[in-house]
Amino acid sequence: MPTHLPTRKLGTSDLNITVVGFGAWATGGGGWAYGWGPQDDAQSLAAIHRALDHGVNWIDTAAVYGLGHSEEVVGRLLRERKGAERPYVFTKCGLVWDPRDPMKDAKRVATPASIRRECEASLKRLGVERIDLYQIHRPDDSTGTTVEESWRMMIQLQEEGKVRAIGVSNFDVSQLRRIEALHHVDSLQPPFSLINRDAAAAEIPWCRANQTGVIVYSPMQAGILTETFSVERVHRMAADDWRLRSPNFQTPKLEKNIALRDALVPIARRHNTTVSAVAIAWTLVWPGITGAIVGARSAEQVDGWIGAVTLSLTAEDLDDIAKAVERTGAGSGPTRAAIARGLRQPAADAAAPAP
Repeated sequence: MPTHLPTRKLGTSDLNITVVGFGAWATGGGGWAYGWGPQDDAQSLAAIHRALDHGVNWIDTAAVYGLGHSEEVVGRLLRERKGAERPYVFTKCGLVWDPRDPMKDAKRVATPASIRRECEASLKRLGVERIDLYQIHRPDDSTGTTVEESWRMMIQLQEEGKVRAIGVSNFDVSQLRRIEALHHVDSLQPPFSLINRDAAAAEIPWCRANQTGVIVYSPMQAGILTETFSVERVHRMAADDWRLRSPNFQTPKLEKNIALRDALVPIARRHNTTVSAVAIAWTLVWPGITGAIVGARSAEQVDGWIGAVTLSLTAEDLDDIAKAVERTGAGSGPTRAAIARGLRQPAADAAAPAP
């Protein structure tokens, strides 16, 4: 039976989500521009099942992950878990790929017509009649479409009942203000971790002030903030693993990031938990954050981070973490100002309801 996990309300929507959700980016597998290398579908399904068995009640995916493959795998999962066991499903639109050249970067296309086509395709791949949270992956930069034009189509899809809540990913405050003037933004999905802290300076406070939910992605910085990460592991990555092109996985940032990871080890031992759990719990402390999207390529990886849900970091822990960030010089963004007012947001409920 699923474990009861704390939940928080996503903005002003009717979605009460567990404070961690399953991220299905790596589920898309390799062979595309931002893949994580080869991934076995059976292992992906086992990982998602393990997260749901622990009580997690939502999955975040996107059409572009594996060029549709991640949504197809999630669709298989949904056919296996129906009724009360069915999780919320969040997905995204706005990145259009060239099927003739899968290793080519997808274009940021968020025209109304494209958003509608992508929504219909996602509904089919997922095998659902309604998407619980539909998000624009990134603002359009290919067609001249304004964020207002894109957002009006999202509103229309919600009014038609094809999507339950609407949000955006990777939008800045100026863009959020423009679309909020048309219709409330249910959620924002920004990158946020101990290494990438920039969203805490503007976007997260804006969302908190405007009752927009925040689900952060890459809280473990694509695997760096885990016990098993090492320089040697980078050398063993598949040639098509997108992380090899990321500055965070290259000198000199790589060494600073690993030094920060090492500084989390004594804090994890203090709580008899994992570095992964500490890194995720740190993001959940910040006022305004509803939940964290956490990926896994195996069921065992889920077991490594699920402890973040119940981990309460102390003032001493947070002070030690802030000092480590400053000492190592890893990443960018605020280190502690936003968390000085409290150690953990109250959960909306003691147990996750069925979607």
